[in-house]
Amino acid sequence: MPRLKQPLWLVPALALFWATSVQSAEYPDFMTLVEKYSPAVVSINTKAEPKEKDRPWRNHPPIPENSPFFDYFKKFFDQIPNLTPQPRSSVGSGFILSADGYVVTNAHVVEDMDSIIVGLSDRTELPAEVVGKDARSDIALLKVKTDASLPTVKIGDIGKAKVGQWVLAIGSPFGFERSATQGIISALGRSLPKDSYVPFIQTDAAVNPGNSGGPLFNLDGEVIGVNSQIYSRSGGYQGLSFAVPIDVAMEVVNQLKVGGKVSRGWLGVMIQEVTPELAQSFSLDKPRGALVGQVLPDSPAQSAGVQVGDIIVAFNDQPIQQSSELPPLVGRIRPGSSVPLLLIREGKEQTLTIKLEELPEDPSSQLAITLPSSNRLGLVVSELPADQKKDGAQGVWVKEVNEGPAASAGIRTGDIIARLNNVEITDPAQFAEQVKQLPTGRPVPALIKRDNGALFLALTVPEKVE
Repeated sequence: MPRLKQPLWLVPALALFWATSVQSAEYPDFMTLVEKYSPAVVSINTKAEPKEKDRPWRNHPPIPENSPFFDYFKKFFDQIPNLTPQPRSSVGSGFILSADGYVVTNAHVVEDMDSIIVGLSDRTELPAEVVGKDARSDIALLKVKTDASLPTVKIGDIGKAKVGQWVLAIGSPFGFERSATQGIISALGRSLPKDSYVPFIQTDAAVNPGNSGGPLFNLDGEVIGVNSQIYSRSGGYQGLSFAVPIDVAMEVVNQLKVGGKVSRGWLGVMIQEVTPELAQSFSLDKPRGALVGQVLPDSPAQSAGVQVGDIIVAFNDQPIQQSSELPPLVGRIRPGSSVPLLLIREGKEQTLTIKLEELPEDPSSQLAITLPSSNRLGLVVSELPADQKKDGAQGVWVKEVNEGPAASAGIRTGDIIARLNNVEITDPAQFAEQVKQLPTGRPVPALIKRDNGALFLALTVPEKVE
């Protein structure tokens, strides 16, 4: 077959055209995005005057002049540099939500600050006041006074976000204002320790101290998240950054604008993850849902009939695959609302209607605490201590744990075994009878009370153990 001949001058031209076409097809036009939308990104410069609590321990008490050590200590302290506490200052980021001066940033950026200055892209600096802030979502709403019409961002739809999509972060890392970094969405609905109410967007866009409160854009120039924190061992960017989803942020902003605070729904249960062993012990086809380890007294859950050992598999018609998915869903429902709760109890599904109350400020009464679930019967038990009985506790107290199924399951000395294989435990003799009746070779649930909390462990008695 004859080969087509091409002029030599055309070969590099075709190669250049092909390379340019491939590049343009693979990489978004970040230049246009930055040029068009960065004017609505601001820097947040804060300052806090020193407080009495900031004084260092070396501020010594007065020394009597007649003390034989007066001259010595006077000379010693005179040689120490000025230890007077100095004002603190920091830099964060934010974005303009409305032309009349509402600005969104992180709550931790403005926490305990006396002066807040918002820096615009044209180098204008405007003093700002805090309309309200919410520590649980780490969102704050500021307001600046201005006669000008300020540039604003567009709010996106987080429901359209997909893992692998390009994103653009703009902020002031280390004070370098309006720095732009790009990356992709690494994960959605990410749960972080001590952040029960935010299903974070995880990205690999470079985010560092100073980026906090800045916007995370999609390729349509819409804000889909508020950059909030990084996961790092060094204190700087290591490829893991997290943003508050814009729908969560906007719900908080709207409540702050109206009332200055945020109200969240409260269910009143303590939950844990359903592990493969626990799933088998509860006769589930696969691990899913949130396992109820404790129902708080006088809570909406108790009023609705939720019981210890229930597995919540859907809330307000939203399926629950992992326990961490439940707290954000409950928190976003307004107090006073009634919603359906689908759960599995003794292998059967049933639906309860829950009327939520407002989440208390007391952290010990929060919506849901995800408890660790170690998964590993040689043990010695005794009657409960008198102080435990006074508090209404029931079960047996674990005095000693030796090598065996109990230790493998994660039972510890000092634990209280309240239920075994779905049977309430009342005293050591009754506990011993229940142990004799345990099946071998398959896990059974054991309810443990530990450190004012409760969790289920999967206990397996080997077939060779008598």
